[in-house]
Amino acid sequence: MTDTSAFTADAPLMGVPGAAPPPGGKGEWFRGAGGLRLRAAFWTPSTLVAARPHGTVVISPGRTEPIEKYYEVIGNFLARGWCVLAHDWRGQGLSARLLPDRLKGHARAVEEFLDDYDRLLDAFDDRAPKPWIMVGHSMGGVLNLMSLEQGETRFAGAILSGPMLRIKTGKRAMWSVKLAVRWNLRHGRAGDYVLGDADDPFDHTFEKDALTTDEARYDQWRQQLYACPHLAVGGPTWGWLAFGLDVGQRALKTGALKSVRIPVCVVQAADDDRVWKQSSQWAARRIPRGRYVEVPGARHEVIMETDDKRAVFLDEFDVMAAEVVPVFGLPESAAAFETA
Repeated sequence: MTDTSAFTADAPLMGVPGAAPPPGGKGEWFRGAGGLRLRAAFWTPSTLVAARPHGTVVISPGRTEPIEKYYEVIGNFLARGWCVLAHDWRGQGLSARLLPDRLKGHARAVEEFLDDYDRLLDAFDDRAPKPWIMVGHSMGGVLNLMSLEQGETRFAGAILSGPMLRIKTGKRAMWSVKLAVRWNLRHGRAGDYVLGDADDPFDHTFEKDALTTDEARYDQWRQQLYACPHLAVGGPTWGWLAFGLDVGQRALKTGALKSVRIPVCVVQAADDDRVWKQSSQWAARRIPRGRYVEVPGARHEVIMETDDKRAVFLDEFDVMAAEVVPVFGLPESAAAFETA
């Protein structure tokens, strides 16, 4: 049963011209691990699209990303006749931040995130029609995978976009990065920016910082950010980096991957400069019903890419939907939903 006491009030959903919240949805607060106030939003498709929803897509964003950044793909899923549940991880979006400086991208322990996710699913268990399809990007993708490895059984399938299984560390060797993380944590600097780099998101530019090749979508997100500065997250702390290395290492254990029984499609950008695509490929091969799909020319944020690259992701969703809900039909049926 849903614990209605976990909900305190309606939560806001921010919007700007051209990127308003899709119709049929509402933001809500729920209580995460340790009583932290976290934000979620739930959408139901129009009856003109589907008299009865096919099920629910549960979206987990990547690091720094709020619900607002996913409005377009939420609309894509609604147009296909699915309910959508999206959420802000702790420390980002409008969920509770972990440090007084809101811009610091901080984390403490993998278990806190997994506990939050389990509480989210519990809170909407009675309200979100099944079957459920898991959609996670980057940090969200690796946390989603870990939840499956640890026994989450409510999902019928999963699409993971560029899961954060192994972070790229530039010119620094991984051993030296781990050494620096341990040293800084031991000396009480978990809440300090990595290498002192605040990476102010309001100074970002498309040419220097974009994780997509689609400048229009990048600019639209920038407009959302400027309209609601509270959504912004800057550079990671040493604590977050320790978390990021830990979650990927744990998720990549062969035994854990082999324990995942549902179909999982890993959609990986070919030109990803944030995570190692080889790790995604390696993991997909070890998941019993895993599949690896690479998107040529795409950067890290496949879901925010140009139409042709996004289409690869949406096609894989349609294939998954047809597998978990046979009545959904072949991928070609998605075009009819898009124009409904």
